Amino acid sequence: MLIRYAWASTTVQKLEAQIAQLRNADCQRIYQEKHTGYDRKRTQLEIMLRDISDADTLIVTSLDRLAHSTHNLFEITRTLENQGVNFKSLREPWVDTTRPMGKFLLTGFAGHSEFERNLIKDRTEEGRQVARKRGVRFGGKPKLIRHQQSEAAKIIRDGQSIRAIACHFSVEVATIDRIKNASRVQL
Repeated sequence: MLIRYAWASTTVQKLEAQIAQLRNADCQRIYQEKHTGYDRKRTQLEIMLRDISDADTLIVTSLDRLAHSTHNLFEITRTLENQGVNFKSLREPWVDTTRPMGKFLLTGFAGHSEFERNLIKDRTEEGRQVARKRGVRFGGKPKLIRHQQSEAAKIIRDGQSIRAIACHFSVEVATIDRIKNASRVQL
């Protein structure tokens, strides 16, 4: 069965042109929606990915009508592949997984996406390491200042329960548990 998906990411964009192109492609079922491109959690997309089945073919007018980022496109096409679903783009005829060359090109495209994601991950980690060397601390502000942390550790050593200490300092139990683990206090 030929399935079509049409998506406009802004209220200014129109779905009619996409739908007309997809009707010309003899699609039997249509999923359409208007939703921001920054959030992959699109209701109709999720329903379509759940409903689509082995031997179906998903057709979109262009790749940017399925996803705005390479990473999201890779995730979606991988989901389709795992379900045995073929994929075609009308504007990019090389994206046709019903043919060996289309599968090959999409695999190369997916490999590039993974490579790009790994480069971003490596650069981000390098930046974090440089920032740590400069003394930058990551994460939220501590709930207790150093003096309070020392006092909590002392109370733990004295045998008071973690729950009672958390109540005393008006913090979550997890905060006191982290202090216990960090100071290696044994109960």
